[in-house]
Amino acid sequence: MKLSEFYYDLPKELIAQTPIEKRDESRLMVLDRAKQTIEHKTFKDIIDYLEPGDCLVRNNTKVIPARLYGKKATGAKVEFLLLNRIEGDVWECIVRPGHKLKPGTEVEFGDGILKATVLEVMEGGTRKVEFKYDGIFNEILDKIGLMPLPPYIHESLKDNDRYQTVYAKYEGSAAAPTAGLHFTPELFDKIKAKGIDVANVTLHVGIGTFRPVKEENVEEHHMHSEHFYIKQEDVDKINNAKKNGKRVIAVGTTSCRVLETIADENGMVKPTEGDTQIFIYPGYKFKCLDGLVTNFHLPESTLIMLVSALAGKDYIMRAYNEAVKEKYRFFSFGDAMLIL
Repeated sequence: MKLSEFYYDLPKELIAQTPIEKRDESRLMVLDRAKQTIEHKTFKDIIDYLEPGDCLVRNNTKVIPARLYGKKATGAKVEFLLLNRIEGDVWECIVRPGHKLKPGTEVEFGDGILKATVLEVMEGGTRKVEFKYDGIFNEILDKIGLMPLPPYIHESLKDNDRYQTVYAKYEGSAAAPTAGLHFTPELFDKIKAKGIDVANVTLHVGIGTFRPVKEENVEEHHMHSEHFYIKQEDVDKINNAKKNGKRVIAVGTTSCRVLETIADENGMVKPTEGDTQIFIYPGYKFKCLDGLVTNFHLPESTLIMLVSALAGKDYIMRAYNEAVKEKYRFFSFGDAMLIL
């Protein structure tokens, strides 16, 4: 399977640079796999497509303000992006300018309220860094850190909460699970009142989610690893839907990847904590997933491959080309798609 098969032409002006004013008033493209139809709706209409007994599975990770600007003792400016906590106050970071941040280099951020020492150069050029501070690390990050917006967003974010889902709970992501950005508390109230279960998984999204596929032969791509866990109470909701012949619908590709990593051949899941490198592309047979809420993804990305595996590549490419024609908003702050 060739990488070029997942290319579509996207005018730059369709890449959403800022969030829409009201989360649930973004547009929603609805794909019915059985009928091969494409409908154009508003996101809040999603409730009309959900049935009592269905289970909606969302990722409740929380983005940390992981981008830090500081300076070395020489006064030279540097930038750190926190990728993942190795242990305690030791983190793996992307650093710029990399060639000048050798082991032993000391950096300070926010007039010295946070200090860092580069410990070693890791595989791929990232750095193992130890932080020193007084107080609570996440409170310091909230004070001096910036949201690590994707590289295709060039506008600054006025309200950090708009790059968080309304149900974000456990801190640890370097990027938001953006399909969930469309939901509001009021919409969840209506969903639950209709008899639809809502289950949570936690997968901390890494910056690797933006890593481009470089191999022309798709099967040779090496997928990044992300940490996840799911609790018993959420497992019970998912398995209950499966036992009763109802649908399990993932909110976002991250929730989908957790479900497909842990499901057995009958689509049943159990409480699990671990890391996933699952790579889903056409030919993959889904075990647990019956539907997906997702945003519009980059051309030739692993995410457009995942939705093509679920709905069929030709159908997805037709839908994407229609979305371009209808001037949908694309990527993280863009519009949504429901695949059933």
